[in-house]
Amino acid sequence: MYEITIGSIDNVDILKQLNIHLGGQLTERWGEYELEFENSFGKGTIRSIGFDWGVSLIDYDVNFREDIKITFKLTDTNPIEFIFVSEGNLNYSNSEHDKQIILDRYQNIIISSTKNSKETYMFPKRIAIKVNFIYILKEQYFRKKNNNLSFLNKALLSAFKDSSNSTFNHFGNYNLKIADQIKQLQENNDSGIVRTLSIEGQLNLIMAMQMLEHHNHEKGSTLPESLSKSDIKKINDLSGYIIDNISEPLSIASLALKAGLTPKKLQLGFKVLYSKSVNEYIRQLKLEISRDYIKNTNDSISEIVYNIGFKSRSYFSKIFFERYGMLPTEYRKKLKTNNYPEK
Repeated sequence: MYEITIGSIDNVDILKQLNIHLGGQLTERWGEYELEFENSFGKGTIRSIGFDWGVSLIDYDVNFREDIKITFKLTDTNPIEFIFVSEGNLNYSNSEHDKQIILDRYQNIIISSTKNSKETYMFPKRIAIKVNFIYILKEQYFRKKNNNLSFLNKALLSAFKDSSNSTFNHFGNYNLKIADQIKQLQENNDSGIVRTLSIEGQLNLIMAMQMLEHHNHEKGSTLPESLSKSDIKKINDLSGYIIDNISEPLSIASLALKAGLTPKKLQLGFKVLYSKSVNEYIRQLKLEISRDYIKNTNDSISEIVYNIGFKSRSYFSKIFFERYGMLPTEYRKKLKTNNYPEK
């Protein structure tokens, strides 16, 4: 494990201090700083940009070759951090509670620690991670005209008002709409003032969406495009049911009824957990199970097709070829001659 300690929350200072350790190339254009590195630490790009009223962005797109622990020492400030992981996951802890919390992909996260505390983020090795941190310096943001903070719900308003003495942690629901907005931010190809204004507008929209998710979470409800932790558990449980019943007809309607979710929530859950639709997930699972049958049994291809719930052998052969580059019969033949390395 390699440890990095950052003694500032300023977006430019963060990149400069990271560069001391990671040894990359730091450039600046249109007020936006970018650190690129590809060396023994791994490969990645870290971007930052700051705006008026204490708002700044740090965007990580990294894949480290060893575990990297980044610790922020918060001294004279305790910003509110809007965090969203769009790929991979990382661990979080602070000096007030050393218990590590997993920051999941697509989860809405809002954090604020006390002054003179430490926040630690653990980036696991060999995992591609994309994560956005939007920082708000409370004192500066309060001076912004028409900040309308008084319209926040009680919990989040208290976090904005409190300058030092308490922590605020929101580990909320899973939301693909926020992920789509962040993807637009990351793919912004504008230049000059158009780029700067666009990024600032996108940050405001992302924060608004994260605040709205928090508001609904506090009310005990979820947005139509959000999933709660209980929804995620239902999807996990359902994946086991699918494996056990792979030969049965598995329609979206019947699976949604089994999980106690709407068909829309079911599809959303599979997108969050597996980056696939329900039908894409089932088809891939059937192919993986069929490959195991071909390798480990003497069942005929027709029997295997029946065992995994397909009605058409020709359709099975077609999608097997698309997935593995050979027909099922060719795959079995290569296994028998020991000329085909397993992937």
